[in-house]
Amino acid sequence: MISTLLLDMKPTTLSLVLSLLLSVLAPSLSSAPDSGNQPTSAQTQFSADDFDWREMVPYLFVAAALPGEQAIKAVLENSKVLRAYVGNEVRAECRPGKNPCAAKGDSSTLEEEVSKRIDEIVQERIFRRHKAAIVDYPLARQPFPFSEIAAVKSEKHSDAYFMLALAGRSYTAAQVQAKYGAPYDTDIVQWYSVYKYRLDSPHYTSKAVFEIDPVDGAVIKVAISLKPKKPKNRH
Repeated sequence: MISTLLLDMKPTTLSLVLSLLLSVLAPSLSSAPDSGNQPTSAQTQFSADDFDWREMVPYLFVAAALPGEQAIKAVLENSKVLRAYVGNEVRAECRPGKNPCAAKGDSSTLEEEVSKRIDEIVQERIFRRHKAAIVDYPLARQPFPFSEIAAVKSEKHSDAYFMLALAGRSYTAAQVQAKYGAPYDTDIVQWYSVYKYRLDSPHYTSKAVFEIDPVDGAVIKVAISLKPKKPKNRH
């Protein structure tokens, strides 16, 4: 299925493609493990509203020009969501009598450790399927506003993608509209509603697709795409 989706990235089908990619990459939210993963007092609080899809656009633009693994690193190393999550994991390892611990050093030491671990995540979890590099990583330590993160880089085209699955039902369509305004388009795909947002520049088109449960208005997933524009010939 992924091969079909990645081969057909026309603007008219892009929103559906992103939604289907999320269905392929992200398992049921109810399957996310939560036993034995209690938060620590040193955990940094991070909410779903702290994520802003527009902040990922410059990194997706950089990733679009890079080969697979480098592109995935460019996206995930700059994801506030993943950095917050990995930072919490590093802090959770700091216990009395445990040494060394990166979180006990200065902030630069912590950031270096977070970057190192994200690089390890990419190296360990990257796989290629039908000319696409993919990293799909579960955010199993709960509570955390997201349960899964994924990045995809087409190796046939310059397209790059970033996806998140939400862990709870507390982030709503009303909050999405309060943050980003009214969507430029809406749709119904299978059993869920879709809110669509877009950023256009002379160099790219980027779109965000929010999957929303029409029953309670909870945001389920969000997918961001970026497609570079071909430079116009100048005479």
